[in-house]
Amino acid sequence: MGSHDSVDDHRIQTAEQLRVLVGEPLPRVRDKVRTTLHELDRDWIAASPFCVVSTSDSEGRCDSSPKGDPPGFVKVLDDTTLAVPERKGNKRVDGYLNVLENPHVGLIFLVPGRGDTLRVNGRARLVADAPWFDEMEVKGHRPVLALVVDVEEVFFHCAKAFMRSRLWHPSTWDPMAVGSRPEIAKALERPEDSVEELEKYYGEQYSTGLY
Repeated sequence: MGSHDSVDDHRIQTAEQLRVLVGEPLPRVRDKVRTTLHELDRDWIAASPFCVVSTSDSEGRCDSSPKGDPPGFVKVLDDTTLAVPERKGNKRVDGYLNVLENPHVGLIFLVPGRGDTLRVNGRARLVADAPWFDEMEVKGHRPVLALVVDVEEVFFHCAKAFMRSRLWHPSTWDPMAVGSRPEIAKALERPEDSVEELEKYYGEQYSTGLY
């Protein structure tokens, strides 16, 4: 019997089975979802330099993409609308291709050092330009495009995952526990390049070419 067979013996297939294991949320947890942005949500987004955007295509294949810029890079257009700027990158645009098929998106906003996070779910569309693109300029560069999100759900998420992982504790950090970016690129993405060439590519010039 394979390992997958033993796992399937314990597969959860219904909401009732799931609830037996995890229980019911407290009313204050169940009812904390809001449909418009509160002033505290706006403050959090203004302080956040990083968010993760999750999407799926029409067949449910998923993608999660990190987005980062100076704090406040995501613009609050009004109480129910956000805009996430896109900068130049690797041109895969997996998440944006998903949005063209399925507009439903989920975002998680992080503030460095904080364990709680802000979650926003909604429907998204892509725009090539807007009057407020000028306000999203960084180092003289306007966004390539923007993801406009119509907010459907917004709520704060507790800090337990960050507390368990000790994510913000420098004493737990070990960035060299895995291969370096040049080593990973050499093994999986750019085998024709030497490690020396990749170290140069991912060195100082990489950070100076962000915009």
